[in-house]
Amino acid sequence: MMLRSKVVLAGVLALSVTGLGGCATKKFVRQEVGVVNDRVSTQETKLSATEQTAKDALARADAAGKLAEGKFNYSMVLSDDSMKFGANKAVLSPEAMARLDAFADKLKSDNKNVYVEVQGHTAANEGGSKQGAYALGSKRAEVVRRYLNQKGVPLNRIGTISYGSDVPVSPNTDAAGREANRRVVLIVLS
Repeated sequence: MMLRSKVVLAGVLALSVTGLGGCATKKFVRQEVGVVNDRVSTQETKLSATEQTAKDALARADAAGKLAEGKFNYSMVLSDDSMKFGANKAVLSPEAMARLDAFADKLKSDNKNVYVEVQGHTAANEGGSKQGAYALGSKRAEVVRRYLNQKGVPLNRIGTISYGSDVPVSPNTDAAGREANRRVVLIVLS
């Protein structure tokens, strides 16, 4: 009988230890699950912040894309008597500066989110060669770009391109035609 009671007592003790071990395991699991849940919550918060940053970046990229696509607003040809360039020259006259002042004021009052393309052109006989004509057209466009920047138009909103003598508005057969081709064209995009 004594042996039987010892066996029963040992069985009860073993069952109790197993039961207590199970309770301890549940408590441990709950603690670990709590830690993991906290980590998951932290990662979800970080992921949410990253997702918002990505959405903001996408919105900025979309806006930049729309600006880059550009809708043609208007063009201004600076080739009348006040804006003529001398043969083989890239110097702005006082009259040209006055026209550009008015243009810069118009840009600043119309819309700050515009892009201006400054196209430089030359007459057929300028620059000495095709590459020289491109270089001279580029100098004319750059002179206008720098002047507009001095008047408050941001440089990142102004681009230049030279067409040299490739896009004449008049035949280069006489002096009047060549004079008309020595011009700068401003294209405004929004």
